[in-house]
Amino acid sequence: MTNQPKTWSIISIASIPLVMTLGNSMLIPVLPIFEKEVGITSFQSSMVITSYSIAAIFLIPVAGYLSDRYSRKIVILISLIFAFIGGLIAGFASWKLTEPFTWIIIGRILQGIGAAGAFPIVLPLVGDLFKGDDEKTSACLGIVETSNTLGKVLSPILGALFAAFLWYIPFFSISVFSIISTVLIYFFIKVPKQADEVEPLRKFIQRTKNTFKTEGKWLYTVFLIGIHFMLILFGVLFFLSDIFEKQHQLFGVTKGFVLAIPLFGLCLASFITGRKIKGDLATMKRVLLVSLPIVAVTVVFIGFSSNNLYLLLSVSSILGIAIGAVLPTLDALITQGIDKEERGTITAFYSSSRFIGVALGPPVISLAMRHYIHFSYITMGIVSFLLVFFVWFFIRGEEAIIAESG
Repeated sequence: MTNQPKTWSIISIASIPLVMTLGNSMLIPVLPIFEKEVGITSFQSSMVITSYSIAAIFLIPVAGYLSDRYSRKIVILISLIFAFIGGLIAGFASWKLTEPFTWIIIGRILQGIGAAGAFPIVLPLVGDLFKGDDEKTSACLGIVETSNTLGKVLSPILGALFAAFLWYIPFFSISVFSIISTVLIYFFIKVPKQADEVEPLRKFIQRTKNTFKTEGKWLYTVFLIGIHFMLILFGVLFFLSDIFEKQHQLFGVTKGFVLAIPLFGLCLASFITGRKIKGDLATMKRVLLVSLPIVAVTVVFIGFSSNNLYLLLSVSSILGIAIGAVLPTLDALITQGIDKEERGTITAFYSSSRFIGVALGPPVISLAMRHYIHFSYITMGIVSFLLVFFVWFFIRGEEAIIAESG
């Protein structure tokens, strides 16, 4: 392999976010089927998503540190193997056991461990492969983000398509995708050896504390928005998956395609915004200040529009577009606002914070659906409006976020 990564290297890297996105989002449209087949409640089915995310929340920073100390490639390969084993455990339990729920959760936790050690390591891995070439680094990261968004669009369609044959095939499919990605990474990724000595754990912890102490106000604002938007996104997707079947008699692949409509809006907005902001802090702040009120208004109307399919799709698509505009903006704020030495660590914590929202969304909505659905969406709207003030006061758009002198 030459000094410049080849096409198969980029494809191999892009396979990781695709697999990890499919590993979680693909199950959302088939959760109502799980409830019927396994005999579980809506809240229990939400744990299929939450268990995956909780494992990732705590292990992402650990995986980031281990990838710095040892090897990004090794950490990714081990993580993909965890995802492979987790899919097999969940799949065989669903297939062979009369009461598979506990083993499904165990399998999902293992997949969450895999997600923690795979996807967040992609960003610094790209930096290693294209070291010294910012333009090609940005281009490869664009491909990675496109792969991630493609996974979001394909997830409901593939999940419903697989479940149309056998309801537990989505679990096995995650293992198949994981092993394909493992093979690609093993054969086509050659990571240059790191010349710099990795700092001791105590120094690493102290440096991270100092970063949060000096940059805490705007970082916590970014983290809060990430948590809140992931909670909304996965909560609404869980709600739509349930409503499409119970109120609009949409099942199987048809439901998957309909569920992909708001996700397509999210992905398109994410792609366009990522290309347009171009590191301009003032533009990033404007995107947040415009998108947050849109999210605040549209999320309130999700519950009220549930009886009208076309209105529901329109409102959820606008919501998806607003969320899609915010997500790459938050990524860019972290990238531009943090020094290169701390960027990997802060990115890992940011990824963990987003998984908190992913973990909370489905169970919160499942508990609220019977009596408090409107109250929950109104609360989400109020929080979105409050976050506008956090952005206004704590994220500066006229100058660099961090003080270069200090």
